[in-house]
Amino acid sequence: MDLNASPLPEEDEQPYAEKLEGEVMHEEIIESAVATMRREREERRQKLKRENHDDGHRYSQQARNSYMSQSRNTRHHGRVKELPQGWIDCPSFGQNIGLIIPSKVPLDETFNESVPPGKRYSSKQVINKLRSQGRELGLVIDLTNTRRYYSPFEWTKLGIKHAKIPCKGRDSVPDNESVNMFVHEVLQFLFRHRHSKRYILVHCTHGHNRTGFMIIHFLMRTQRIHVAEALQIFSHARPPGIYKQEYIEALYKFYHESPENVFCPPTPEWKRSSDLDLNGEAVQDDDDEDGDTGIGLSADMDNKVLTNDDVLGDAIPFDQQDTMRHLCYQFLDLIPPTGRANLQFPGSHPVSLNRDNLQLLRQRYYYATWKADGTRYMMFITSTGCYLIDRNFCFRRVQMRFPLKNAAEGFHNDTLIDGEMIIDEIPDVGRKRRYLAYDLVALNHCSVMKLPFSERWKLLEEEVIRPRNYDRKQLEFEGKGHPIYRYDMEPFSVRRKDFWFLSTVTKLLKEFIPRLSHEADGLIFQGWDDPYIPRTHEGLLKWKYPEMNSVDFLFEIGSENHQLLFLYERGKKKLMDGARVSFSGVEDIPSLSGKIIECSWDSEESCWSCMRIRTDKSTPNDINTYRKASLASPQSRSHAQH
Repeated sequence: MDLNASPLPEEDEQPYAEKLEGEVMHEEIIESAVATMRREREERRQKLKRENHDDGHRYSQQARNSYMSQSRNTRHHGRVKELPQGWIDCPSFGQNIGLIIPSKVPLDETFNESVPPGKRYSSKQVINKLRSQGRELGLVIDLTNTRRYYSPFEWTKLGIKHAKIPCKGRDSVPDNESVNMFVHEVLQFLFRHRHSKRYILVHCTHGHNRTGFMIIHFLMRTQRIHVAEALQIFSHARPPGIYKQEYIEALYKFYHESPENVFCPPTPEWKRSSDLDLNGEAVQDDDDEDGDTGIGLSADMDNKVLTNDDVLGDAIPFDQQDTMRHLCYQFLDLIPPTGRANLQFPGSHPVSLNRDNLQLLRQRYYYATWKADGTRYMMFITSTGCYLIDRNFCFRRVQMRFPLKNAAEGFHNDTLIDGEMIIDEIPDVGRKRRYLAYDLVALNHCSVMKLPFSERWKLLEEEVIRPRNYDRKQLEFEGKGHPIYRYDMEPFSVRRKDFWFLSTVTKLLKEFIPRLSHEADGLIFQGWDDPYIPRTHEGLLKWKYPEMNSVDFLFEIGSENHQLLFLYERGKKKLMDGARVSFSGVEDIPSLSGKIIECSWDSEESCWSCMRIRTDKSTPNDINTYRKASLASPQSRSHAQH
């Protein structure tokens, strides 16, 4: 490197929505002395090339560097487009992994002036090379963070699907939502073409780090292997594999594995020879324009104070979510609505214990459990992941492990559980999340909703919870205290919720609940022989401590800053005339307009008091639910009569 030369201009590609490249800038070109020297050297090299062409003369490394230097220098005058650093000597593509082929980015013909003869690698050449090997391409997944390398039309005009999942390079690994998109895209393509052998080309800039990261995620979610095995499969197909330490560490962390030794291959020679900075370190990928590396994000998340309002898991593609929603409806014998109506959360909801339904406790066989003050989630476990389902019927993926009763048969697939997420305060440890599973709806694609609750509750322990506990102990034993998979790295623990005879309710209230490590606000009464009833279940009863009785309102700011509280009546908003609400510690009250607020009745002030914002809900309580709550106040009874 010539330290006296003028520095090269910064990259100016715009990620994602940039103007067309190759526009000629009609401006006066002022050539520096260094540029003149390089141009004259290039002209001499071109003359030598013509003179020695018949002798099969090949470029030396020095000539190639000179060629690239001249390209860089003239790029901003619209003459040629600059190549990604290290691209020329980077191998074009690797061996297929199943039907997936890792590749560097193909470049369109606008880069031809920058590419030495024999080194061009375009979409047309990719297709022809693969065809000559008997491999027909059907999908291209582009992971680069720019659109300057080629137009997707180069593929689509030939009937090849093109999917763009922009991922930053640098030191920031692809985010989890992008990974979910990638895995879903591949699975959908393979399913649609299961009767024909069509290949998938996956590329980033060089086809190693981001490409390898995505392919390894796919392998981990579709095969029963560990991260080290997946890394080896990729490195064999695309040597040397992933060569960035942070990518490898991120994979181990995501899949909750903690190996004794983490091996990271050295940077390839083709990358090091052209991409070293003054400190001898590999420079960043050149299709990443901003400097946001994401460093420190995981540390911040690890130190974050846990709350019930935290959003857990990672978003998934909408069509994947829609498929899962319909599958849940199928397990629950529900008919999806027609037209534009959205599918609603199908989980069973209790009704408040009152004078009208109190007799049920005497007439039928009931068990009791505590009502945890947590967040309601159903959990859908599939062969490719575990998904939390919130009250808005949104699915978010969490990385969990649910082995089958016979561990040799693999893991659960299409198992649907109902439960709630709580936060335990553990002495000398701190706050820990725990999922309390209390019902089972489907077991490995078979609906069990019509079984009595007593049988579903038993199956939940035998088929889901106990195999997890056994697997954990087995891994710890085999790893001699250092298991390859660490359950303690999962985002939360899982246990089955206990139920007791009604005769123990007094003991439950006075002894058990006060010793809980999380908040509880009442009791739940579950019919022992009941099937699982979707949505409102008139036989599933709840009782709250009087001071904890609450109602979920829709809060809005009306004209002249009037505060309005709404409930639902027959699916439409119903204004609660004259109702007032007070907020404690809230400075910007108008910002809460449109939110669902959980309120309790303040008898001293004769108004509602906001307890918290229900981020897990998008609709208020129904007016009938409100009436059945039978809140002990003249004001609430007055509203209920309207």
